[in-house]
Amino acid sequence: VSPPGSPYQSVIEALGNHPQKKFYNVSKLGGANQLLCFTLDTLPYSIRVLFESSIRNCDGFLVKETDAMNILDWKTKQNNVEVPFCPARVVLQDFTGIPAMVDFAAMREAVRNAGGDPAKVHPACPTDLTVDHSLQIDFSKCAIQNAPNPGGGESQKATAKLSPLKVQPRKVPCRGQTGCKGPCGAGDGSRSLGQFSAQIENTPILCPFHLQPVPEPETVLKNQEMEFGRNRERLQFFKWSSKVFKNVSIMPPETGMAHQVNLEYLSRVVFEVKDLLYPDSVVGTDSHTTMVNGLGILGWGVGGIETEAVMLGMPVTLTLPEVVGCELTGAASPLATSIDIVLSITKHLRQADVAGKFVEFFGSGVSQLSVADRTTIANMCPEYGAILSFFPVDNVTLKHLRHTGFDKAKLEVMEAYLKAVKLFRNDESSSREPEYSQVVQISLSSITPYVSGPKRSQDRVAVDNMKSDFQACLNEKSGVKGFQIAVEKQNDIVPVQYEGNEYKLSHGCIVIAAVISCTNNCNPSVMLAAGLLAKKAVEAGLVVKPYIRTSLSPGSGMVTHYLSSSGVLPYLSKLRFEVVGYGCSTCVGNTAPLPEAIRNAIKQGDIVACGVLSGTKNFEGRLCDCVRANYLASPPLVVAYAIAGTVRIDFETEPLGIGFNGKSIYLRDIWPTRSELHAVEEECVISSMFKELKEKVEKGNKRWNLLEAPESTLFPWDLKSTYIRCPSFFDKLAKEPVSPQPIENAHVLLYLGDAVTTDHISPAGSIARSSAAAKYLTNKGLTPREFNSYGARRGNDAVMTRGTFANIKLLNKFIGKPAPKTVHFPSGQTLDVFEAAELYQKEGVPVIILAGKKYGLGSSRDWAAKGPFLLGVKAVLAESYEKVHKSQLTGIGIAPLQFLPGENPSTLGLTGREQFSILFPPELSPGMTLDIKTSTGKVFSVIALFESDVEITLYKHGGSLNFVARRFL
Repeated sequence: VSPPGSPYQSVIEALGNHPQKKFYNVSKLGGANQLLCFTLDTLPYSIRVLFESSIRNCDGFLVKETDAMNILDWKTKQNNVEVPFCPARVVLQDFTGIPAMVDFAAMREAVRNAGGDPAKVHPACPTDLTVDHSLQIDFSKCAIQNAPNPGGGESQKATAKLSPLKVQPRKVPCRGQTGCKGPCGAGDGSRSLGQFSAQIENTPILCPFHLQPVPEPETVLKNQEMEFGRNRERLQFFKWSSKVFKNVSIMPPETGMAHQVNLEYLSRVVFEVKDLLYPDSVVGTDSHTTMVNGLGILGWGVGGIETEAVMLGMPVTLTLPEVVGCELTGAASPLATSIDIVLSITKHLRQADVAGKFVEFFGSGVSQLSVADRTTIANMCPEYGAILSFFPVDNVTLKHLRHTGFDKAKLEVMEAYLKAVKLFRNDESSSREPEYSQVVQISLSSITPYVSGPKRSQDRVAVDNMKSDFQACLNEKSGVKGFQIAVEKQNDIVPVQYEGNEYKLSHGCIVIAAVISCTNNCNPSVMLAAGLLAKKAVEAGLVVKPYIRTSLSPGSGMVTHYLSSSGVLPYLSKLRFEVVGYGCSTCVGNTAPLPEAIRNAIKQGDIVACGVLSGTKNFEGRLCDCVRANYLASPPLVVAYAIAGTVRIDFETEPLGIGFNGKSIYLRDIWPTRSELHAVEEECVISSMFKELKEKVEKGNKRWNLLEAPESTLFPWDLKSTYIRCPSFFDKLAKEPVSPQPIENAHVLLYLGDAVTTDHISPAGSIARSSAAAKYLTNKGLTPREFNSYGARRGNDAVMTRGTFANIKLLNKFIGKPAPKTVHFPSGQTLDVFEAAELYQKEGVPVIILAGKKYGLGSSRDWAAKGPFLLGVKAVLAESYEKVHKSQLTGIGIAPLQFLPGENPSTLGLTGREQFSILFPPELSPGMTLDIKTSTGKVFSVIALFESDVEITLYKHGGSLNFVARRFL
């Protein structure tokens, strides 16, 4: 129960009325020392979790006694010391999980080649991997035929290996309910309510008119079959990983999204191992891991590189953070949804500058938020830059856990333990609140409905102002919001023929509308609100235009279950929001192409077309290259805008459309009230759904269960594979590291501006036909239909290196316009970034990157560091960094350098065409200053952003992968 040599074994004791349970009673460290007890009482709850972990894992090497005492002295040591944290578990999703597992497989090869025992290479930390990012929308309600180029696809031969499920249409007899529409037949070819084609596991759909199980829509079946076909190699590799690596479990496709599976199935709140109790905590390869903070679980997103180190038993190292207390007061307006609350809090915290800090919520308003509301808020913390957003466990949490299947005895132990270690928050106003670095006050009663866009999630627009704001965007110069459309062109209309009817496209027309039950919209109330709004809209006679690419992507079978059992699913389907599958799709650029006629009309008229989705990311060009304006909105607003067909509408004064009998229907006529939502939620979102979901997760699904995979100690790499390839990170692995080498006469590979995202650096969407990755795959004999996406091919370093900086919206100052291009200065050629980097490597010339502020924004993505490393990038020189990405650069062996305050390339007179030389001293220290000399003779100083001795050690080893591999040698 204690690491060898732990100095804290004496504080292990039995838990009150549960003597068989043991725990580290941290409050007894000082014996009769009342000062220590007082200090614990004033620590933020999130810091108390760090403290307990340091006591429990103290081994005198990775975690030292001084680390524990530094955490206890948080009030004076915040921002001044580095501390280790050993999370209880790791969560991966397949896009970032496959490179992690491929690296483990490659590490086994490297250890074997260096004379070690490869069978010893296992994750030391429990690891759960959810396959949720491989779904692509090849089929939807308005595109039931296979899309011509859905961004990839396995060959027809490979797809044919799958035995299609036999469709068993059946009729369910009527049980005489009021309003019955007749038997749920499936043989008349119509698209009636009962028109579903085959049963899918994990999704207990009920006919709302008969309350009987019915088969799943054929759309889901077809998308699932395509998913297994095109991703067979990856899935076989995952299954091999689950067989040979201890402590690894795989959640197969169609289980649900990683965030929700983590929340609904994997979260323990309190861990119990061999009768030892300790707080649940987690790190994951996705920035939205923070979602579980709403359950009182400390967790955040880190890079895949750091995650791999954690999986091998190393702690996460972080600067002891400031903790911002966010005091919530009042109650939200009945019209405000959870997404409105989320975006309002996001704006307040972004303005409060909480980047790199913990946020912890307290105040009377917290008790008025459900756990679903809390997880929604916690999920968005990457958008305001915080490391995490923590809601301590309280009575609301326990009530939620009772409803979701936790048994009474376990909850009693949980409550007793959390109170014993002072991790339970008392709802009473008389209870003492912790002391915080600063306090931000937010009144929930001031929150009104918003959307975000058209290009960035932080640009919030009040729904009341949407029409005028979009008009302003048309007028503004091209930039973070503007589209620079000439005044005389702003009212242009382009007629288009589609499915035998003429439609008119204009600026602001909606062509993509995606209701996604993911991350910030996992809250049942907002999904039910979308369904109830759809029901009222259908009953009023409103429709959605057929050319709009609509989709409904539930986060798990449970979401489909409550939408179905509440009776709203068929109404969503009537508005063309049909279930397309379970996994990330539109959010990560995996939507099917728009109809050709619509694409041509948009391009012909230079129309600023719009996408509206209930996701978390809306970077320009992410959804579709011809959709320039993308808005994030709550699910009911996505449905409302889809009905309106445009964002240029004032909901207060203009109708959504014309209903039955020519009546104008306004949004207020169909918007569900809070009492309606509450009644449906209480009736439909019940504990049985969670229990049933857990049972189905544990069963897996037929395709996964029948999938064959090898069981050898070393993975049998297929040299012909274009999905799984042994990466080259360990090619030069020696038993001892070499000292940091100087960077001499380096050229600048890219000269970038502010807010370069990980999407810009390493895109996850479809592979463009003209890209370097496409050329590589074509040379391997693949057709464009077989390219699949970058995310699906993250297990192949050759594809991912060629995909680095391949985003079509990348703005390189050497080029002057968005394009994945750069200049190779020795020859003067303008080339793809990969081709230029390849030339530099052949010439033996190192390269660096110049960038502005906030380099590496967005989702945590390890290939955003691995890709540049394999391109030969030795250092990045930026004005500032996103913290997670900066850590990834260090973890792969790229030096993160920062201009001195007030300096940047412009102030220093740099053009980026110079060559740069950087000399590292024999001994590096955290935050030290280095001198850079250019080929023009200019010398200037920069800060080396190594934050700790551990980061310096990793850099000296050439990154954490080599450091960890050497531990086995």
